[in-house]
Amino acid sequence: MKLSTRCRYGTRLMLDMAQHFNKGPIQLGDIAKRQNLSVKYLEQIIIPLKKAGYIESVRGPKGGHILARHPAEITLGEIVTLLEEGISLVECVENAAICERSDTCPTRLVWKEVSEAVLGRLQSLTLEDLVQRAKALEGKDFLI
Repeated sequence: MKLSTRCRYGTRLMLDMAQHFNKGPIQLGDIAKRQNLSVKYLEQIIIPLKKAGYIESVRGPKGGHILARHPAEITLGEIVTLLEEGISLVECVENAAICERSDTCPTRLVWKEVSEAVLGRLQSLTLEDLVQRAKALEGKDFLI
């Protein structure tokens, strides 16, 4: 399984916002600098996150973006599922109709189990958990 750049960068965007939660609106340019990402790409990634209600925009001279919920209330599973438009390893897990063998395919059952296990693990981790992990890694030679 390989996560898209959109998903990885979206997770970094959300983590950065979680690290600055309750510090006022954050501008995408600041996140882009801290995360070494393109502002234009972040502008594209933030759209579905706003539509899904994870991020709110604040207008004005000191405007920017804020998390709509506390970081402990947002799971990685939610973010990954949104940005990847699902989390199945293979298409037939989410849409059995695309394969005539779906009802009798033993490998499909394995892919379904693995997909559910991955999603379960991602659902068990919140942005707050990642903030704590990031704090533990501070000072180490590691990029988030």
